Amino acid sequence: MEHVLDKTKVHHKWDKNNPPAIVIEPGDTVHFETEEVSGGQVTPGCSADVFRHLNFDLLYPLAGPVYVNGAEPGDILEVEILHLRPLNWGWTGIIPGLGLLAEDFTEPYIRHFDLSNGYSAALREDIHIPLQPFCGVMGVATDDEGPLDVLPPTKGGGNIDTRHLNVGAKLYLPVYVPGALFSAGDCHAAQGDGEVCVTGIECPMQFSLRFRVIKGRTLPPWRYQFLTPPGSLQPRYDARGYFATTALGPDLMTNAKNAVRGLIDWLVATKGLSREDAYILCSLAADLKISQIVDAPNWGVSAYLALSVFTS
Repeated sequence: MEHVLDKTKVHHKWDKNNPPAIVIEPGDTVHFETEEVSGGQVTPGCSADVFRHLNFDLLYPLAGPVYVNGAEPGDILEVEILHLRPLNWGWTGIIPGLGLLAEDFTEPYIRHFDLSNGYSAALREDIHIPLQPFCGVMGVATDDEGPLDVLPPTKGGGNIDTRHLNVGAKLYLPVYVPGALFSAGDCHAAQGDGEVCVTGIECPMQFSLRFRVIKGRTLPPWRYQFLTPPGSLQPRYDARGYFATTALGPDLMTNAKNAVRGLIDWLVATKGLSREDAYILCSLAADLKISQIVDAPNWGVSAYLALSVFTS
């Protein structure tokens, strides 16, 4: 059976006591629509000053919760992604105090994107970021006492920001409370692995999900699994290769920061981008990877940027 969840049925915190917005059977499909992550505080064409007075209580409007009959603690909830459609407009911002390089970028900054072609978003006339939409937040209520903020992930998933959860993928989450109480939102039109400036292309989106319950298997807390369809990991990347910067040292977080700093320096020096636009491009199209984690005491983190984003 198919259901349409009223787009006004949203909540802003995880809480096992949130009443269900809809009750469905295993195998049912639900069609959703959510606002972008600010809950309408960021509007098309607005200035970055909006970040100076954000109401954090309005962030992360999540569609749900969805109560799946038969889902019990210890089961696994399977969420199959059937449809994802960004709604014409999105934004990426540098929000003071947040992001991997918060100490480097202390002033607010915003870029707005036209997503109406359904294919790519232009950072500059010669820099186009292919769209790869997904829901940044997909999770279930936990058995912890709430309410819980959405920004950090929880043991039930939540703000996992996994960019390969695209159409055709299946997400597997542990169930902690009867019905699972699944919710989703924080939709992105594009994002690199790491989402280093703390935002992808944040956008309103319509999406459709199918739910199943898996009995006889379980997942440990703080873990989730997903299955991607064939060919889904390189829909936009390998055509022209990559430029990568690598940082070595004993701390993976410091290495991640320095790898991104190196990529920003390269973008400024060779592509003429401002440091702010270079940071945003890293958040939207660069992937952080652990190059090695066995050669003690110094590990390696690399930031890969697909050269296919440059059209000239």
